[in-house]
Amino acid sequence: MKGLVFNIQRFSVNDGPGIRTTVFLKGCPLRCKWCHNPESISPDQQLVLREDRCVRCGDCFALCKNHAVQRVDGGFTTVRDVCVECGECSEVCNAEARQIAGKAMTESEVMGEIEKDVIFYEHSGGGASFSGGEPLLQHEFLCSLLEACKKKGIHTVVDTTGMTSPEILERVSAFVDLFLFDLKMLDDAKHREFTGVSNSMILSNLRRLAEMKKQVIVRIPIIPGVNDDPREIRESGAFIASLGNVAEIHLLPYHTIGVEKYHRLGEEYEMQQTVPPSADDLSTIVKELLNYVPSVSIGG
Repeated sequence: MKGLVFNIQRFSVNDGPGIRTTVFLKGCPLRCKWCHNPESISPDQQLVLREDRCVRCGDCFALCKNHAVQRVDGGFTTVRDVCVECGECSEVCNAEARQIAGKAMTESEVMGEIEKDVIFYEHSGGGASFSGGEPLLQHEFLCSLLEACKKKGIHTVVDTTGMTSPEILERVSAFVDLFLFDLKMLDDAKHREFTGVSNSMILSNLRRLAEMKKQVIVRIPIIPGVNDDPREIRESGAFIASLGNVAEIHLLPYHTIGVEKYHRLGEEYEMQQTVPPSADDLSTIVKELLNYVPSVSIGG
C-alpha cells in the first residue's frame, strides 16, 4: 500500500505533546480560503514553481514533450493549462526551481522516517502525528501507519478537520491516542462560504469522539472578520463545554506565511487584505474561552 505524502517534518513541537515527527498526507475535502498549505488540498501531485531559483539553463524546455515550458524574453514560462504535471522537469532541475508536491510512499518508507527519532519520543513524551490536508481522506494508508506505530509503542496524534464518515472515524480512532480537532465556526452558512462544505458532519463527528471518551484538543483558527466576533467565540466556547470531556483549546492565529505558495502553484489567494489578529485581540479571546474550558493556549 502506498500513500501520497507532501511533507515529513521531524522535531515538530506544535502537533501534539513532546517532540514529534509529523507526516502530512495530501488531499483535503475542505477549501478553506485562508489555508496556509495550499499544496495539501489536491489529492494529486502538483507542480510547484520557484521562479526565484531558476537559472535559465533551459533543461526543462528541452525536456518537456507537451511544450508546456515556453521561452519568453530570455527566460522560460510554464503554461499551466498545457502542463500534465508529470514531474519529469523537476528531476532535471538542479536549481530546484521546479518541484513536485506529493510523493508516493509505502508504509515501511514512512515508518522508517518516524522510527529515526524514537529516542526523542521516549525522552519527551512525543511520538508520531498525522496531518494534512485531511489525513482521513487516505484512511486505509493512515490506518496502516497508525497500527504500525501502536505495535512499536509510539504515541499517535491525528490532526483532522472531522470531515469524514462516522465509520472511518470509528475505525481510525482505535489506533489514535489524541485527536487535534479543527473547529472553524458553528454557523453552517458561513462555514460553507469560507470552507466550501457544510459543518454538520464535522460537528457530529466531534460529538461522537466526545461520546467515545477519546482524548480531544479542539483547535480554532482565528481569522479576523470571519470567526472572531465575540458572539461567535462565546458560542464556540459553550459548544465545546457541552461536549463534556474536552478540556483544552488551541487558538491558531491567522498568518500570511503561506501566501507565496499560491503563486508557486499558479493559484490566486483570496484573503490578501486580511490582517493577522493582534496580541490584545488574542488575549481577549483566550480570556473569554477560559470561561468554558480549563486550558486555552495560543498555538499548537
